[in-house]
Amino acid sequence: MTIARFDRWLTVRDQIRERYLEVPFDVPATAGSIEVRLEVADPAAVIDLGCMAPSRWCGWSGGARRRFVVRPEQATPGFLPGLEAGTWQVVLGLHQLPADGVQVQVEIELDGSGEVEAEAQAPVTDTVRGHTRGVPAAAGLTWYAGDLHAHTVHSDGTESIDQLAARAVASGLDFVAVTDHNTTSHHRLLDGPAARHSVTLLPGQEVTTARGHACVYGDIGWVDFRLSGQDWLDQAARRGGLLSISHPMEGDCAWQHRLDRAPHALELWHISWFRDLTATAPWAVWQLMEHLPGSEGTAVVGGSDFHTPGGGWTLGTPTTWVAAEDPSPEAILAGMAAGRTAVSLGVRPDASPDPLGSPLLVRHGGDLLALAAAGAVLVDSDGARRRVLTDKERLPADWGRAPYHLQDPVRRVLAVCR
Repeated sequence: MTIARFDRWLTVRDQIRERYLEVPFDVPATAGSIEVRLEVADPAAVIDLGCMAPSRWCGWSGGARRRFVVRPEQATPGFLPGLEAGTWQVVLGLHQLPADGVQVQVEIELDGSGEVEAEAQAPVTDTVRGHTRGVPAAAGLTWYAGDLHAHTVHSDGTESIDQLAARAVASGLDFVAVTDHNTTSHHRLLDGPAARHSVTLLPGQEVTTARGHACVYGDIGWVDFRLSGQDWLDQAARRGGLLSISHPMEGDCAWQHRLDRAPHALELWHISWFRDLTATAPWAVWQLMEHLPGSEGTAVVGGSDFHTPGGGWTLGTPTTWVAAEDPSPEAILAGMAAGRTAVSLGVRPDASPDPLGSPLLVRHGGDLLALAAAGAVLVDSDGARRRVLTDKERLPADWGRAPYHLQDPVRRVLAVCR
């Protein structure tokens, strides 16, 4: 039974007036399912699709889907199951509209026959993981290798949670954060794939807007992307989570939100940096960020921003290392909160993941420890340089100013730490 239709020509005027356009519809207590279908006449338009229930945020698919179904116990990936009587809202994110406008149609159907697609499973395998490298750590801690930025079918990725877990194992990682855009629908589903593949899956959400993105870590509930970046940071801190600014210098989604204090973490190394490993933009960002109150506690992290196998890279490019008491989500997040992080290139010359062999720079006993880095150059935040002579070299803590990075002889970055 179709209960509502929205059929309208949308223009830039609409986008200026209401970036997130709400289309209301009523759901009776007797409803067994909701199906929403979106049609956009011009493929040049980018219109995101989301939904809000009377008492909660239901989900978001961005521009990855034009249809979703919500049932009492099931929902399309990206959306939460559960029905309630009252007024719901289809939320249209008017991200990009043609100059002349575009015809947009939304159809809402109750008790339809639309199916909820099942998530695929991957074979269980095993490989040597990053923690087996035995990176020297303080008593009671172990350095674990992971990736803090990855997507699944719950937003605009193409792999299921289970497939992503298998990919993390194949990449030699101990953990991966699942950071789907503007939704927490994946959080309730992480434990099964994590146990099946013996890998840690961190609950995350990439809060996503046209003015910048941030990954929020921890099972802390949904963070409202329609608010300001400062609100995101406040919500994360209040609920016991961590916020990391994503790809602060990337294309049309560089960070533009104003903050009155530093974030918990900064994605200083994003996959886009691999386009030119001699680029200095990350250091410019840091020089500005470190003037914010609280920046002395900001952890340096990296993320592959993995979406699909066809993207040209996989998990662990780069690799983020966290010194933690154990590989549980709680311990990994505690290690990040304490600033016990480092980032490595994480790949071999053929671009396959290599957390065990790529050069690494970590803190140990207060000093800097450079591993597998003979011939590299250590560079501090002020540009001071020092040659690394051996594959396990300890450098005094009072040399230079953090953050530090290792370069190869032609200035390509190999590793980063504070």
